[in-house]
Amino acid sequence: MLNLDALTQKVEESLASQFAEIDRISHVNSQKVLAAFQKFRVSDTMFAGTTGYGYDDVGRDTLDKIYAEVFEAEDALVRLQFVNGTHTIACALFGALRPGETLFSVTGAPYDTLQSTIGITGNYLGSLRDFGVNYRQIELLPNGEADLKGIVETIKEDKTISTVLIQRSRGYSTRAALSVAKIGEICRAVHEAREDICVIVDNCYGEFVEEHEPTAFGADLIVGSLIKNPGGGLAPTGGYIAGKSEYVERAAMRLTAPGIGRECGSTMGQNRLLYQGFFGAPHVTAQAVKTAVFCAGLFTELGYKVSPRADEKRYDIIQTIELENEGNVRKFCRGIQMGAPVDSFVTPEPWDMPGYDCQVIMAAGAFIQGATTELSADAPMREPYLVYLQGGLTYETGRAGILLAAKCMNE
Repeated sequence: MLNLDALTQKVEESLASQFAEIDRISHVNSQKVLAAFQKFRVSDTMFAGTTGYGYDDVGRDTLDKIYAEVFEAEDALVRLQFVNGTHTIACALFGALRPGETLFSVTGAPYDTLQSTIGITGNYLGSLRDFGVNYRQIELLPNGEADLKGIVETIKEDKTISTVLIQRSRGYSTRAALSVAKIGEICRAVHEAREDICVIVDNCYGEFVEEHEPTAFGADLIVGSLIKNPGGGLAPTGGYIAGKSEYVERAAMRLTAPGIGRECGSTMGQNRLLYQGFFGAPHVTAQAVKTAVFCAGLFTELGYKVSPRADEKRYDIIQTIELENEGNVRKFCRGIQMGAPVDSFVTPEPWDMPGYDCQVIMAAGAFIQGATTELSADAPMREPYLVYLQGGLTYETGRAGILLAAKCMNE
């Protein structure tokens, strides 16, 4: 008979040093955010928001400055009008690229929905391919490292390459997430080969997991979603782009229209949630990382393959567990759903999710629809039946959800 209480105590005792390091990083990032709020004199008047065109929204424009400061970037664009991470990345790509130029992905194929945006899969009107942009990619080396030599050789050989894409997190793949230091190595290699290339980092799931973001290590743009780490579980929607002013401005023109750019975009009374969410984001991210580490430790003890291991350094909030068959995936996701504060009574079922080549099952009982800062689990229903766990607004409730998943699988 499985004694989960005893096993949980054993796992948590073994994770003390990992948890202490996560807390240390949270302290560093929290101080950085607080200092930015103080520097830009945040006041209650900035929370009112605007309607209509959204001209002269002081709260919106000040939040741009705060993101730029915290992410060590020249400029930033934080907008509710970004509908998800894919849309935000698309605006950055369309802003940076021109017809006849080439987008070069140096971490293999990007995640599924972005492939449609680029035009790798499907035949969607308005994709980058439809816009006249070419696409190339290079795979990571077998050890998960970037092929720096191959990247440099390709850039020197193909003069049409103007933009390099790096995906920090793993997406629906088995590779490890990239550290900010490793991303910095890629940026240096790219810029030494040709300094005019724009390096864009899909930063989703990685914000505040380390002490710095890729913009501090040479990335020209970083892009992410507000319903992931930087929204702190409070942002109702939106995304951000941070980096060099030229590329941020180009992305703003793509989001709205040429000549309008960042000047429009009403905030409709949501500024307070964006500020409050970003203020708490380092702490909430730490809770999600602790939840992932606990999950890794527990399911290793239960005999399953996990990545990263509980004792490995973390570079994003995602945890994978190889559950071996479809039945286990269903049970795991049912347990995660049972541990949710919203829709805990619902049973997740696989479905044909837009942008994916197989059915996907998703467990998410969230206050914000699709928010991966809140405990969730999803899996493509295909071998090797990896489930991708992320989130946990608090470690206590994230831990409870993991234990319910383990109990469901033991039934």
